[in-house]
Amino acid sequence: MPRVLRPPQPTSPAALLQLMWLASPALPVGGFSYSEALEAAVEAGLVTSEAQAADWLEDQLALGLSRSDLPALHKAIGAWQRKDLAAVAALNDWVTTTRESGELRQQTQQMGRSLLEWLRNRNADDDRLPSLAALAPAPTWPVAFALAAVQTGAPARECLLAFAFGWAENMVQAALKAVPLGQNAGQRILARLSDGIPAAIDHAMSLMDSERQAFTPMLAILSAQHETQYSRLFRS
Repeated sequence: MPRVLRPPQPTSPAALLQLMWLASPALPVGGFSYSEALEAAVEAGLVTSEAQAADWLEDQLALGLSRSDLPALHKAIGAWQRKDLAAVAALNDWVTTTRESGELRQQTQQMGRSLLEWLRNRNADDDRLPSLAALAPAPTWPVAFALAAVQTGAPARECLLAFAFGWAENMVQAALKAVPLGQNAGQRILARLSDGIPAAIDHAMSLMDSERQAFTPMLAILSAQHETQYSRLFRS
């Protein structure tokens, strides 16, 4: 008999609302305070217009996020669902060691710790929270987000969409302040990023562990330069 594939079940309203919550700039993890070296790129004259800001962020999505944090998040979701704590720790170690500057490492750890506290206040009965808290030197943002996403009960792809869109919103807000740009320009950039997010997620979900990588030399150099930038608005 031919195998009959069941259509995917729609995400429940409760799960969808929780994902929107996790993607919101109002989530108290401090994502709005980071530019991920975009401010340094503006200072260096590499990003001075709407078109350049959009190109920069599209490249970061394709060359950075889709090859590193998104595939790590995808694997971490499965690990938390299985309660495979060794895999969770290995992924957390990978995220920590692949941050290419002190600022980027501090960002992922600060956001991870903040999300841990949010999860404790919201769902303290989850027996996986002590394992998240025990990750050394700190839980990282993708690994902490993965547990929060698992708690929603939403499919992995929708969880990755929420993560990527939350990143896009924060980065567009950083561009508005740093370049600076107007609100309409920000909406156009967000539209371009939104168009590219589904393909970035497809790529991330297709990667084997050995294919996951974090190698963005220009971003790393600018992030390191930002650490000593004389005047700045953002923490990275």
